[in-house]
Amino acid sequence: MDDILFERRGAAGLITLNRPKALNAVSHAMVLAMRAQLDAWADDPAVTRVVITAAGERAFSAGGDIRALYDLGKAGRHDEALQFWRDEYPLNAVIKTYRKPYVALIDGIAMGGGIGVSVHGSHRVALDRCSFAMPEVGIGFFPDIGATWFLPRMPGEIGTYCALTGERFGAADGVAAGIATHRVPSARLPDLLDGLTGTVSVDALLAAFAEPEGEGPIMARKEVIDRLFAGSTVEGILAALDREAQTVSPDADWARRTAAIIRTKSPFSLKLSLAQVRRGIDWDFATCMRAEMRIVSRIVHGHDFYEGVRAVLVDKDNKPNWRPETLAGVGDAEIERHFAPLGDGELVLP
Repeated sequence: MDDILFERRGAAGLITLNRPKALNAVSHAMVLAMRAQLDAWADDPAVTRVVITAAGERAFSAGGDIRALYDLGKAGRHDEALQFWRDEYPLNAVIKTYRKPYVALIDGIAMGGGIGVSVHGSHRVALDRCSFAMPEVGIGFFPDIGATWFLPRMPGEIGTYCALTGERFGAADGVAAGIATHRVPSARLPDLLDGLTGTVSVDALLAAFAEPEGEGPIMARKEVIDRLFAGSTVEGILAALDREAQTVSPDADWARRTAAIIRTKSPFSLKLSLAQVRRGIDWDFATCMRAEMRIVSRIVHGHDFYEGVRAVLVDKDNKPNWRPETLAGVGDAEIERHFAPLGDGELVLP
């Protein structure tokens, strides 16, 4: 069975992520196939829009095939692992600059690489089961696939909160945060997909199907998130959460829980992720993507990524031994090193 399916249906080029048992995790072969197909459809006058959807009910795509990349790295095959990102990041750029409407129909989990093949599209539809997250700090990695660009462009400090907690955004929060552009009930998906294969403009069709997104639990706390996550250091953000937790405010328990969640994450990944969000606001998209290639080229030779994947996906003991163990042990120079140019190894974008 093919892991990714391509079909011309009416005026639409339809992509189906087809690894439901693997939560539609995006493999290297899928990245390459998708890039080739998008390039072909870009020049096909019969295809006026591209639609991406996924098989199964649990996940749109739970991310890149992290376990395969872990295995390559553990085997010392770092160049092979890095080639995945050298192909994935340009795919994200192709989607972002695609000259035809690119419509992602997101029902189920969308994390990491799954967000990478959806959030950069012109139209992102959140259906009932959608659950967006960038949980990379929990596996010793970092929010990539263009997150350096889109996280700081979320309202207020929502992107900082997303990066440091890995919290899941439902449909309402996804639209309000800009991850999705429209909210459509899952029951209307067959009719929406049928409509997208016709000649009615994508904007008009989605406007006809979209419903008010309502207010989700994350955006309901936007004011307190903006206040507590505005710090320039992770230590400062945690201190602000701790102070809030000592008050009698309605957000005290939430602040206590949030601080506890952050403290379970990789200290190195936390500091790196905050640096990304703070720098990315001033960078264009290409600069953000090149920075991510610089970062991942160092991460694959480090410790926390392999330890995090071991704890969460391999042994599943959920007891990672981070190095360094504390935020204080992560020096500014170590963070800066990850942003340093790669010389001949810089990312090549289309």
